[in-house]
Amino acid sequence: MQPTPYRRILLTRLKFIGDVVLTTPLIRTLHDTFPEAELSYLGEKNAVSLLEHNPFLSEIIPVDFSNRTFSAQVSLYSLLHSRKFDCVVDLFSNPRSALLAFATRAATRVGADKRGRGLLYTVRITDDGTPKTAVEFHYQSLRALGIAPGSCRTELFVTDHEREWAADYCASRGIAASHRILALHCGGTWPAKLWDKDRFAELGRRCAAELGCAIVLTGGAQDRDVVRYVQRLVPGAVDAVGLTLRQLASVLERSNALVSNDCGAMHIGVAVDTPTIGIFGPGEDDIWFPYTKKYYSDATPHRALRKDVPCHPCHVDVCTRPGSGHMECMRLLSVDEVFTAVKEIV
Repeated sequence: MQPTPYRRILLTRLKFIGDVVLTTPLIRTLHDTFPEAELSYLGEKNAVSLLEHNPFLSEIIPVDFSNRTFSAQVSLYSLLHSRKFDCVVDLFSNPRSALLAFATRAATRVGADKRGRGLLYTVRITDDGTPKTAVEFHYQSLRALGIAPGSCRTELFVTDHEREWAADYCASRGIAASHRILALHCGGTWPAKLWDKDRFAELGRRCAAELGCAIVLTGGAQDRDVVRYVQRLVPGAVDAVGLTLRQLASVLERSNALVSNDCGAMHIGVAVDTPTIGIFGPGEDDIWFPYTKKYYSDATPHRALRKDVPCHPCHVDVCTRPGSGHMECMRLLSVDEVFTAVKEIV
């Protein structure tokens, strides 16, 4: 069927950095399908900052979830209603996002057919149950509108000004333009997804000594302790904790490679075309690392490293296996294996 020629479209994935990045293929596809339409994106203010300078978006609507006042909620709902969207695609479909989609009063509202809140959508999506990546999962929402999936490649847009900032930032920390840069993101939110910090340190030392890499340690504010620990063990490593997401994207774009735990930074690295090695434990790399040769060139340098263990995938935030089984998925991944992967791409 031919898709309805929508004029004002709202795409929303309310939360989580990596999940927002994984929706960027749909932004391009919606723009290509409706080049004359105004396309807006709604999401948590920090995560959606990554979408700034995306040429396919007309507007970004940031939400401050820390502001729970009644007036803030009324302002947001009023704003959404005033935009007069004729189509909303909700890729999160939790109770809040369903209410926000309903508040637009758009004639077409797409969301998951979940008990209760599914009634707030006019087009209800049920997963067909076939194996698929996160990007392919999201494309089910566009298929329901008669829109064929387009590119599955994620993308973020770094400006020339941000590139200049990254160059100055690296230079101020002793990294010359000729240096080969390896970024290590050794932190993350969930303990079960963290490779051992001593192994990150050993990897950094070897890459510096044997490959001549300048080591940049990235992380959020919550990662400060682990980054400082690794920095003490890797002579000359740069502490890059506390950058904004846009600054992180520009530093990662400047890097020759990124090794990251399964977290938002991993997705940012791929989206700015930096060869990225994702370290996986409890998560499914076939879902959350859709950066394989199927969607990228045969020479794609991105790769996920994961060890098979009986409990995978466990989907836990903190490993609950006792004794020798505790964090087995992470302990089985050696420094030698990760070093070999880095060596092959840098």
